[in-house]
Amino acid sequence: MMTQTIRPRILLIEDDPAMVQMIQMGLRYVGFEVLVAANGSDGLDQAYAQQPDLVLLDWMLPGLDGLTVCRRLRQMSSAPIVMLTARDAVDDRVQGLDAGADDYIVKPVHLEELAARLRARLRHLTPASEQNTLTFADLALDLDLREAARGSGRITLTATEFSLLHYLLRHPRQVLTKDTLLEVVWGYDSGNANLVEQYVRSLRRKLGEPPLIHTVRGMGYVLREEA
Repeated sequence: MMTQTIRPRILLIEDDPAMVQMIQMGLRYVGFEVLVAANGSDGLDQAYAQQPDLVLLDWMLPGLDGLTVCRRLRQMSSAPIVMLTARDAVDDRVQGLDAGADDYIVKPVHLEELAARLRARLRHLTPASEQNTLTFADLALDLDLREAARGSGRITLTATEFSLLHYLLRHPRQVLTKDTLLEVVWGYDSGNANLVEQYVRSLRRKLGEPPLIHTVRGMGYVLREEA
C-alpha cells in the first residue's frame, strides 16, 4: 500500500492564466496543495485566511506589485516566499531578496526544478523521524535523495526517470495515457509517444523483476503488482 507525507499548501499569486494552469497542475501532480490568487490584494487576503506553508509570488502583478506584496507578506507571516519572474538581472534579484523573499526563480519555469526548490524550502514541515518517501509493493522512492530502492538494492535515476516514476507512484493502479504522461513529465500536449515508451522501458529495466509498470494495450501504462 502507498504511503505519503503531508501535502504542503502552496499559495500561488500569479495573474497569467496559462502559467497558473501549468504550475497548479504540475505541483498538484507531485503532491502539493495549490491555492491561487490572481492579484496582490487577493493574495494577501488568502495568505492571512489560509496560512499557506509557502507563497509562490509573481513579480509583475496588476495593482500591488510583487515586491510590495512580498514586504507585506513578510510582516504577517514567516512562511517561505519564492519570487517568480522574468526579471533576471542581479539588481532585480537583490531587490526581491531584500524585500523578504527566500528564493528567486526566473521564468520560463521548469516544473522539476520548481518542485525541487519548493521541497527544499519546506523540509522543516517533515519531522526528522519521517522520510519523505513514496512506497508501493517493495519499491520505495526517496523524494529528498531523488533515488529509488527495491528490496535491498538502490536504483539511481535520471531527472526524467525520477519524475516519471514519481507520477506513477502518485497514481498506483490507475491507467495513465501516454498523452497524460507527456503533458505532466515533459510539458508536451501530445505527439511524442516514442519518448514515453523509451523512458518506460528504461524504468522497467532499472526496477527489475517482477515487473511493476505494465502496458495496457491501446490505453497507456499502470503501476500495479503482477496478477
